[in-house]
Amino acid sequence: MTETIQVKPSSKFQFSRILEVLLKPRQAFESMATENNAGWQTPMLSLSVSAFLAVIVSGYLKSRAAMMGEIPLPRDWQWWTPEMQNNYMQAQQSMQGPVFAYIIPLVGALLGLWLGWLILAGLLHLGSTLLGGRGSMQQALTVTAWASLPFLVRDALRILFMLLAGHAIQSPGLSGFVQSSAFFAQLLSHFDLFLIWSIALLIIGFRIFDNLPQLKAIANVVIVSFFLLLVQAGVGAALASLSGLAVQRPFF
Repeated sequence: MTETIQVKPSSKFQFSRILEVLLKPRQAFESMATENNAGWQTPMLSLSVSAFLAVIVSGYLKSRAAMMGEIPLPRDWQWWTPEMQNNYMQAQQSMQGPVFAYIIPLVGALLGLWLGWLILAGLLHLGSTLLGGRGSMQQALTVTAWASLPFLVRDALRILFMLLAGHAIQSPGLSGFVQSSAFFAQLLSHFDLFLIWSIALLIIGFRIFDNLPQLKAIANVVIVSFFLLLVQAGVGAALASLSGLAVQRPFF
């Protein structure tokens, strides 16, 4: 007599599971592993909404500050030539429309969210497979999406802080502790308790879904996460250096 494993069906949207993943992740991932269609739609939709709201609130506060003449100065402002400072101030005043305040940041936030999810899931799946994991790419996408829910909490806290403080966040993460290096400032801007929380959820999820030993799951998640953080910091530092160049006129 053979014993059959019953696979539970699952619905596409499971908003009631969000708190379970955040508070009881092991139980939640074990339950997902028994489902034949545990999807990523719920966490990714929730994260997209939170990113949208964070951009709207930040854009509004930045626009209001610019109208009041409060323009944030870049790093090493005191070493710029008067011509560069004048060009920067003119460019900042010209870039206060809805395209720069809302549309471009929103496109960047959503693109970073969805593209980052695909890249992270792909690299984690590759690393897990090399280490002997038996999961699929679909399962990697599911685990990565649900393990990103701590950033939903972070977005909610950032929105609440901005509404109470009346200004946008200038130094996210631990970036306020670094002033001399754009690269390390970008690196630390992504580092906070919510990142550690997300990494812990990834380790739990890949241990369960891919049946990886604990040390291999930890090594896979930590190495891939650190690599992507370095890439993000490098790209962010390059973009920050480009934004500090003198601009004669806006593009829009």
